[in-house]
Amino acid sequence: MSLDPHVRPMGEISPGPVPVPGQHYRWYHKVSALLFVMFCLELGLFLLIFPWTDGWDGNFFSSLIPEWHRYWDNSYVRGAISGLGIINLYICLIEALRLRRFAQR
Repeated sequence: MSLDPHVRPMGEISPGPVPVPGQHYRWYHKVSALLFVMFCLELGLFLLIFPWTDGWDGNFFSSLIPEWHRYWDNSYVRGAISGLGIINLYICLIEALRLRRFAQR
């Protein structure tokens, strides 16, 4: 007998790989994934477009603290918020591609 526990004696057959059952997705997994994609799409488009519209200056938050209005109206702040929208659109795209996991094979 060998002293190494990983070495099998001659003639002994090692067991093969154990089959792993596939995941079973329920309807609520599919609906929640689709709702998440739609939410990210809508939020991303809103954050991308809204800072550059006229409604940006007249909302509640811009008039909440008048001293911050110069920062609120800054193009860099608007660009940063639009950047968050782009990140949300990227997440939407990745999650939309991951919806293929629900396809029946």
